[in-house]
Amino acid sequence: MFDLISIGDSTIDVFLEIEEASVNCEIDPKECKLVINYADKIPVTKVTRLAAVGNAANNAIGSARLGLKVALYTLLGDDSDGKEMREVFTKEGVAGDYVITDKGKRSNFSAVINFQGERTILVYHEGRVYDLPNLEKTGWVYFTSIGKGHEKLHEQIPGYIRESGAKLAFQPGSHQIREGKEVFFPVLQAAELVLVNKKEAEEILGTQGEFQALLRGLGELGPKIVVVTDGRDGSWTFDGEVVRFCGIFPEKRFVERTGAGDAYSTGFVAGLISGVGVAEAMRWGSANAASVVEHIGAREGLLTREALEQRLVECPECQVEERA
Repeated sequence: MFDLISIGDSTIDVFLEIEEASVNCEIDPKECKLVINYADKIPVTKVTRLAAVGNAANNAIGSARLGLKVALYTLLGDDSDGKEMREVFTKEGVAGDYVITDKGKRSNFSAVINFQGERTILVYHEGRVYDLPNLEKTGWVYFTSIGKGHEKLHEQIPGYIRESGAKLAFQPGSHQIREGKEVFFPVLQAAELVLVNKKEAEEILGTQGEFQALLRGLGELGPKIVVVTDGRDGSWTFDGEVVRFCGIFPEKRFVERTGAGDAYSTGFVAGLISGVGVAEAMRWGSANAASVVEHIGAREGLLTREALEQRLVECPECQVEERA
């Protein structure tokens, strides 16, 4: 029996560090644009390539590092990149029972433009035909970002949850959110937990508002626990009774933000699986996210259980507050 089965796409990330650009923030400082000269040759100061990343891959690898027994359902390209990703999963201790080579198809690819610590991602998703395999028993399922053609999974996964008694953590991806909550409503109703950032919460609900309103609005859609993150401004949770807030853990250095949300979600879910409760799970998530932003890419900074526990000890003042 697995502790966790993660479901979603995997990709190759190539990070391109640039310096000759600018950021244009007009009225709203949170709505900014990366500006580069059109039709120009933009010098790249550093290139970093990472295989076997993406929301589900990050969760699976991060969970394995935290000591959980983990499997991953993902479709890999029938190419050298796909073979490399499979090798990474094996090395990281992620079971390959449901890692499937998609015959005749290419691997997914992302070009990540890094400028002043923030990232802009150009994403290529190869067309896939998703069909949930016959999964073994697991305590939790983690369903996250996946490409077009995923609608079948929105029925299959809730069905598996009902039949198996597993708990479902749902971190919707951009394709799913753009389609509207009506498309993934069956998943929300089956979910024990939903994890989104503030912008995603507002897009799902079609409204802007305070965190308490966003948390309760998402809770009304079905999940028992709601997590809404807000970057460097911390994270919020609602378990149907109590609203909680957790600030970020201090990073030892800051490099770039790719994977911080995945690291938080991974730590949070691992905390629940380990039985520490919602408040302490928020600290697990925050500590894991702080480590990831100290490195390029979403994987290198993911903590082991020992390193996580050390990080928690190092910041006794990093505590969770209950809010009205």
